[in-house]
Amino acid sequence: MPAALEGVSVLDLTHCIAGPYCTRLLAGFGADVLKVEPPGGERGRRMTPFFRDEPGPDASLPFAYLNSGKRSLTLNLKSEEGQDILRSLLSETDILVENFAPRVMPSMGLDYPTLKDIAPHLVMVSISNFGQTGPYRDYKATDIVEYALGGLMYIFGAYDREPLKHAFNQAQFKAGTDAASAALMALYHQRMTGQGQHVDVSIQEAVASGLRDVVNNYTYTGAIRRRQPNHSGDMQRIRATADGFLLPNPGLGSGLNWDSYVEFLGLPELNDDRFRTPSARLINAEELGRILDEFFIRQDKYEMFYGSHERRFIFGIIQSPEEALNDPQFAHRCYFEEVMHPEMGNLKFPGAPFIMESTPWQTGGAAPSAGQDSAEVLGGRLGFSAYHQTQLRAQGIV
Repeated sequence: MPAALEGVSVLDLTHCIAGPYCTRLLAGFGADVLKVEPPGGERGRRMTPFFRDEPGPDASLPFAYLNSGKRSLTLNLKSEEGQDILRSLLSETDILVENFAPRVMPSMGLDYPTLKDIAPHLVMVSISNFGQTGPYRDYKATDIVEYALGGLMYIFGAYDREPLKHAFNQAQFKAGTDAASAALMALYHQRMTGQGQHVDVSIQEAVASGLRDVVNNYTYTGAIRRRQPNHSGDMQRIRATADGFLLPNPGLGSGLNWDSYVEFLGLPELNDDRFRTPSARLINAEELGRILDEFFIRQDKYEMFYGSHERRFIFGIIQSPEEALNDPQFAHRCYFEEVMHPEMGNLKFPGAPFIMESTPWQTGGAAPSAGQDSAEVLGGRLGFSAYHQTQLRAQGIV
């Protein structure tokens, strides 16, 4: 089957997570993604964890996931000849993605106005901590800083404790997703008009987009959503079970039949006016929480999960990585994909973020070693002789 982005050419100047995830999505749907990295490889190759805990340029598991299905050209963009080589690739490039600090591309003469003069059709996507403009433009940040300044962290965690963030690098992945979507919108415009444009993606704004009703409530009512106490009358709080954790949501938003829920749990002590209404449950929240905690800690999470859905309650299981990999729903839809890596062997990665019937996701090959495709690009695409390429390598340009 043809790929959705077949024939689309992408220059990937990105590193670490947000940028590589953007171009990983484009590669997965068939774009030809050429990763341009400095000689020796980009710093994402040093991201932990490593295969068998042994560091190496081709041993980073995050790098292997984020860069599968791409090709690699090493290029020293701090050198004039390296910059010239990059410019010479633009005539056959649809999208260029970079996630340097905003000052970096202009300092190398590779800012969008300059590149637009060379290739008016070019779509250039820039991902940065706070965007290309504004008072925070040149500030450094980490994922937790983006969560904090994006406003999302304020509502996570318990009200009597410090705010929390999601694990790992969710802000980076969200920005990468936004950047891929924006790149395709700009590409559509390019196909319609022949004109490229500069796409400016702020990781802070990618996080802030998750606030939604929090901002609306404050804007129109002045209400401030706060973090919740452990016992707040909230029936949807995560509960410990005998074998893990469960999210027991009885379906409050659709109108809770309290008698049906009490019958399902087999807790006749809850068939009491102290718990029958939302107001009563709030007043007696600590006692209700104690009863539920004592009940769920004796239960099997999967038995509760499957039993609840037979009653149309909205329970969820907190699954471990092993449990997620063996989840029957994921297995049915073939979500996790296997990629054979020359150094690490068979790896299992998350697959298509959605299913396209006629132009499906392509697993693609393993992440390339640094400069794996340099000779092919320089010789085949640009016509450089073998002697010229040898000189470039000796000078540290490729």
